[in-house]
Amino acid sequence: MTDLSQLKFYATHPHPCSYLPREQATTLFLDPQQPLDIETYSQLSEMGFRRSGDHLYRPHCRACNACIPARIPVEAFVPSSQQKRILKRNRDLAVEEVSPHPSDEIYDLYQRYICARHADGDMYPPSREQFASFLVKDWHFCRFFTFRDPADRLLAVAVTDRMVNGISAVYTFFDPAEHRRSLGRFAILWQIEHTQRLEMDAVYLGYWIKDCRKMNYKTEYRPIEMLVNQRWVRLT
Repeated sequence: MTDLSQLKFYATHPHPCSYLPREQATTLFLDPQQPLDIETYSQLSEMGFRRSGDHLYRPHCRACNACIPARIPVEAFVPSSQQKRILKRNRDLAVEEVSPHPSDEIYDLYQRYICARHADGDMYPPSREQFASFLVKDWHFCRFFTFRDPADRLLAVAVTDRMVNGISAVYTFFDPAEHRRSLGRFAILWQIEHTQRLEMDAVYLGYWIKDCRKMNYKTEYRPIEMLVNQRWVRLT
C-alpha cells in the first residue's frame, strides 16, 4: 500500500469551469513525476481522484462542491427494464480488448464523435495530438475495449482502467449516427458486467454534477454510490 502522505500534490490557478457556466474551478493534481501504479491509483480513486491523460486529479474549488465522485457497486446492480432492452439490442456486438493505440479507424470514430456531440466543449476541435495525450497511454492497467457490429464496423470504444478496487470508465466514444443502440449507456452496462465477471467491486464513473444535464445519465444506474464528506454513500 502506498504511503499517501509522501505524495506531492499541486493546485491549479482558478480557471473557467468546464461544466458550470460562470463558475471558476481549481484542480488538485498528483505530481506528474510520481510513478503511477495500480495501488496508488486505487487508493486515490477511493478518495475521489480521477485520471485524465497523465494526470490524476480532483476538484479543489474554494466556493463550490458540485462535483461529486460516483461509482456503481456492481454486486448490487440490477438493470432497469430500459437497460435490459439496451443490452438485448446490442447483443450482436463483438467486444475485443486491445492495447491503447491511435489507429486511423479509432481516431476517425473519436473525431466524428467529438464533432457531433461535443462541439461546444474544450475537446473541440479534435486533433491526433489531443487524442493521444488524453487517451493513448502505454500503461498496463489502461485498455481499449472495441465494439463491432456483425459487418465488422467499429461502433464504439470504451477506454477503461483496471484498478485493485474495480475499474474506471475513463471515456467512451461511439458512432453518433447509431442513435437506436444507445451505445454510451450500453458501454457502461457492458463494463458493469465485465467488472462482475472479474469479481471486482465497482465501476468508477467520475464526477456527477446535479445541475449539469450531460451528467444526468449517471444516476440511471442503481444503486449508485457517491462520495460525500469522504464517505461513500449508497443511493438506491
